[in-house]
Amino acid sequence: MNEKKKLGFGLMRLPKNNEEIDLVQVKEMVDRFLAAGFTYFDTAWAYPGSEDAIRKALVERYPRDSYQLATKNAAWLNCRTRDDAVEQFNTSLARTGAGYFDYYLLHNLGGHHTDYFDDFDMWTFIQDKKQEGLVLNAGFSFHSTPAELEKLLEQHPEVDFVQLQINYADWDNPSVQSRECYETACRFGKPVIIMEPVKGGMLADPPESVKEIFKAAEPGSSCASWALRFAADLEGVLTVLSGMSNVEQMEDNLSYMKDFAGLSAKQQDAIDKARTALKEIPLIPCTHCNYCANVCPENVGIPGTFTALNNLTLYRNPEVAKWQGSWQVGGIGKKSSLSCIKCGQCEEACPQHISIREELEKASELLGDLAVPL
Repeated sequence: MNEKKKLGFGLMRLPKNNEEIDLVQVKEMVDRFLAAGFTYFDTAWAYPGSEDAIRKALVERYPRDSYQLATKNAAWLNCRTRDDAVEQFNTSLARTGAGYFDYYLLHNLGGHHTDYFDDFDMWTFIQDKKQEGLVLNAGFSFHSTPAELEKLLEQHPEVDFVQLQINYADWDNPSVQSRECYETACRFGKPVIIMEPVKGGMLADPPESVKEIFKAAEPGSSCASWALRFAADLEGVLTVLSGMSNVEQMEDNLSYMKDFAGLSAKQQDAIDKARTALKEIPLIPCTHCNYCANVCPENVGIPGTFTALNNLTLYRNPEVAKWQGSWQVGGIGKKSSLSCIKCGQCEEACPQHISIREELEKASELLGDLAVPL
């Protein structure tokens, strides 16, 4: 992959017209993306309509060696047997018509999700597919702690790469721990594909204090551009995925990524100031030590719930806050704040002296059930 061409087209949030994927616009986006010299496309079995759309917009219109296609296996989603998980691979091959995948990922590892891939021995499966030439690079996407990532990389040194959630806002966030996960992958010599560089779109519209910093530094640059460039500037990064939803977003991304050669000291300073500004916004001071969750008799995902509330405070988007929080509550088998019985054991265990019951009640009112299946 061209070292300078570090923008990947994420196909999770494709444009729609009357609830159907707008194939005309997707084709135009594919054309512009390839014309600018970029080649990496990222889809998944679990993205509704995405694999079919990329077959029509890309695979049927361009030579196979002119692009790189990645897709993913979600063995934890509606799979009761190994055959169910394997069938996802076969379905992805049929939907995309690509013949093989340049990158194939075990999707969303971390917590109890990892158990499905272990139980079904999907690690061996993807290595078998490499031997058959149906997968060129095998890896996994990951949403959990640096300690768990280290354990996985120790157990599976055969993986070719990892996909991590990395952005400037989460770089030192005790919940996401972007920096430590990134450094763990680097320590094991694994190339990194970056997802959520704009944090589900939230860093495209950050708090006003952050906007002012970026506007002062570069009046003509979008806030999203700062987030993508921060991620692309990191060493050992194969590509940075951006879930583009229309031609305008595509053009904005191409304008600053097609000739991106790294951040200047002045630009890095602006990002450091933006991160400091985010830290100055009053948030729930949760450090994700998990003392509260460990004593909760109802198995409420307290730290993950606080992540969602803090996201809501910072970015003012209930939908995205709920989606992000669900990964860290229902996504790891925890219950939502609605299950809290107000026993108070969590507050006795909390070293930060947070009024946990009060905050959980607020979460129930503002975000509802974060334990819904993903």
